[in-house]
Amino acid sequence: MARNSAGNLACKVIIGLIVAVLLTNVRQRADLAVTYALMTGQVLLVIVVLAAAIVIAAAVFLRTGKAKPAASPDSGVEPGPTANVSGDASDIELTLGSTRAPAATATAPAATGPAVGAGANASVTPSGQPRTVHAEEIQPLQPVEIFSKLYDLALGKARPSSTVTAGHADVAAAVATALLDAATQERYAPRRPNMLPRILSAANDDSFSRRELAALIARDPSLVGNLLKIANSSYYRVSAEPVESVERAVVMLGTDGIRSLATAALVQPIFRIGGADFPRFPEIAWEHTFRSANAAVGYNFLVEKSAPYAAELLSLVMGLAEIVVFRVTMDQYARYPRLRPDASVVSVLLDTHSASVARMIGARWELSAASLAGLDGQTMATTAYPTALGRSLYFGRAVGALALLRIHRIIDDETGKASIPMTDIPEPQIDRIWTRLTAKSE
Repeated sequence: MARNSAGNLACKVIIGLIVAVLLTNVRQRADLAVTYALMTGQVLLVIVVLAAAIVIAAAVFLRTGKAKPAASPDSGVEPGPTANVSGDASDIELTLGSTRAPAATATAPAATGPAVGAGANASVTPSGQPRTVHAEEIQPLQPVEIFSKLYDLALGKARPSSTVTAGHADVAAAVATALLDAATQERYAPRRPNMLPRILSAANDDSFSRRELAALIARDPSLVGNLLKIANSSYYRVSAEPVESVERAVVMLGTDGIRSLATAALVQPIFRIGGADFPRFPEIAWEHTFRSANAAVGYNFLVEKSAPYAAELLSLVMGLAEIVVFRVTMDQYARYPRLRPDASVVSVLLDTHSASVARMIGARWELSAASLAGLDGQTMATTAYPTALGRSLYFGRAVGALALLRIHRIIDDETGKASIPMTDIPEPQIDRIWTRLTAKSE
């Protein structure tokens, strides 16, 4: 009995030891599994964090690349700081490039600058979005091109001078000889209008009232008709109501305006010449002369500040001289019935002789020596002049020609403005002059 109890106890002890060992082994394995699970979770967490960091870095890189694109090779302008340039009535923000002139966008007026024609102009894409048009996309016309296109407009397309035959050369020589005394011949040289000195004197006399000026103009019926016609043109007319009297014209235009208008009206009849070969020439010559005079006045007043009225009168005399050269040339061609007048010959004669003939007309009109000096050397290829009146006359002729080419759609607005001779006139004022000059007369 005692032996059985001891055996049972021993079995129980052995079984307990075995169970304890098994439990200990299971617990160790469980702890190991937990440890493995924790390590796996940590590794996965690190992987997730790294992946997220890579995604964020890639997004930041892509966004930075889109926000700062490289300068376009077509623009020629490197990104730079912004600056405000004072305009006529508002400030203009533009980007300053290090290699080219600044480009203005279509959302702001053109920036002022030291010279007209520099920088860029703005246009609109077919979708309606503003597009910057850089300076290299606009090809300004050189002075010779400007006047050549004007002669083509007035006379027709000129052929190369190398194709001119001996007969045309004989005509050119005869014209040069005939022009030596053309200013003294009643047939060609226009006399100074009798009313011109009186009107100029009255307009410059502060004691002369507007009513008295109107009464003076009314003494010449032909002058009144021409004056009212010009006053009602789109260039001068400021309202829908027509100008029907000299008094209203004087009130509307002021003393300076009526002086310019009366001067133009006095010389306009001289431009009314007929011709079967070049029927457009008188009209184009008048339109160019009229606009040249106005542009010369603006330039002289703003830049030279010397004698704007003298610049205006010189422009008119220069236009009259072109009419004289044209008429003499047509008369010389009439002596050669088998020879058809050639546009290239006529244009060369106009460019070569107009200034000298203008000087003869000016001397006959008793213009001052300073005024006559402004006429010297005025040709299509000459751009530099020693006198203020010479520079004013050249500027007026060039800008007047550009305005006429724009009106007839031979050039576009951007090309016309870019081709204006370089000047210190602020660009907002250039814009106003250009807008007024390109108004088509009715």
